[in-house]
Amino acid sequence: MGASFKIDDANFQAWADRVKKKATASKVRPFIEKSLENVGEQALRQLKTNTPVDTGNLRRGWVSEGSSYGAGGWQVKLANHVEYAYFVENGHRTRGGNGWVPGQFFMKSSTETIQRQLPQLIDPALYVFRSMFE
Repeated sequence: MGASFKIDDANFQAWADRVKKKATASKVRPFIEKSLENVGEQALRQLKTNTPVDTGNLRRGWVSEGSSYGAGGWQVKLANHVEYAYFVENGHRTRGGNGWVPGQFFMKSSTETIQRQLPQLIDPALYVFRSMFE
């Protein structure tokens, strides 16, 4: 089970095309990486805070698998490899199969919270850098 936060970089790519002569991707990349680090740290805190606790194993299971850039843009990947994480999130039948344990939706609510916080998590230096070329 994992959480992935994607940042649509279409606007950035259009902006980068306009300023290729003034800036290189290597100059911008550290600002993006710092922003992704901020997003990842806050997301991990949010996920751990929202994860229900019985033994604490599920909460301790959250790990950051880092950030990357690919065809879909920049992303931060967080994961929880505890085998029952999916069932706690989405719900499951009881052992006897006669009942249903509702999902906790801790990952869904954490993702929604982080999405709302994204503007505050972006490194202010990225905004400063961007404004230099507008």
